[in-house]
Amino acid sequence: MDRIEKMMKEFTETAGVSGAEEEVFALMEKHLGKVAHIEKCGLGSFVGRLKKGRKKPRVMIAGHMDEVGLMVSHFSGSFIKFNKIGGWWAPRLLGLQVRIKTNSGWINGVIASKSPFHMEAEERKKEIKAKDLYIDIGLTGDEKPEDLGVMPGDPVIPDTEFLPLNGQRTYLAKAWDNRIGCMAVVEALKKLSRVDTPNGVYGVGTVQEEVGLRGAVTSGHYVNPDVALAVDVGIAQDIPGAPEGGMEKLGSGVSICVYDASLIPNRKLRDLVISTARKKKIPYHFSSISVGGTDGGKLHMDRSGVPAIVFGIPTRYIHSGAGILDRSDFDNAVKLIVEVVKSLDEETVRNLI
Repeated sequence: MDRIEKMMKEFTETAGVSGAEEEVFALMEKHLGKVAHIEKCGLGSFVGRLKKGRKKPRVMIAGHMDEVGLMVSHFSGSFIKFNKIGGWWAPRLLGLQVRIKTNSGWINGVIASKSPFHMEAEERKKEIKAKDLYIDIGLTGDEKPEDLGVMPGDPVIPDTEFLPLNGQRTYLAKAWDNRIGCMAVVEALKKLSRVDTPNGVYGVGTVQEEVGLRGAVTSGHYVNPDVALAVDVGIAQDIPGAPEGGMEKLGSGVSICVYDASLIPNRKLRDLVISTARKKKIPYHFSSISVGGTDGGKLHMDRSGVPAIVFGIPTRYIHSGAGILDRSDFDNAVKLIVEVVKSLDEETVRNLI
């Protein structure tokens, strides 16, 4: 593995569901501590202020630290019931191996349901619902989850190992949404620390994006940016059953999101991003989604309003136990972010409004 692959493994295998992002915060601090002043907003978002650069304009690059997961809600005898954290499609949960983070250590288990061999024919045809699923940690007899230190409120994550695929050009892992965005923040700040920037750069890892873009609100108030660049996954459309004509494909370059349910980007900033990509010959494509949103949806409404745009990295099977993305898309996203930040001097930012 090269340096980036090792970092991918480190970031994706780390636990960090919404409300429990401390380990991801520590990783970002580890990687950026030498080049940035590390701070924290009141809700727990990571804020890394680049040591080099000017005070203004303030450019915020944000990726959310949390991943979709589960939370222990209560017990049914020896079995564990749970709440979904983030947007899970219930069929993706059945059979998923998971790990529960308790105060005394990790507990392994699997998500299960009533056996189809115990169902009538009509019952087997019904839609799988999360409320009917449970976590089996292998207890028998009178053993209780409490005996192993499991408590309501404990976070639960998929038990998925980072794996290079296809000659190490593509990678399978949990939590690409949005550890790949956190990595883009880390790599962009490292590269920007080696050049003179006409602005002040803030690398932010937000909390609780998957449950309502909450960390974007508090970290936006904390940084008070003049421009906001959000980095997230894109929804790859190069799989069976996807809409025809979709541009969001693995290996197609960085996504420039022109619309989602939470954000219509600043058009002047959009045009600047496009011209920068063309000038630097960085592969890109456009994306738009009618549902869902990103941290950009809250950041662009901070205080009196902020020019904002979202960069995406095409990813298959987001909001599941394992997704797949292409290394080249990550590399190109970092390149484009760096070049855009380098162009955001005071006059350019002033003219965005």
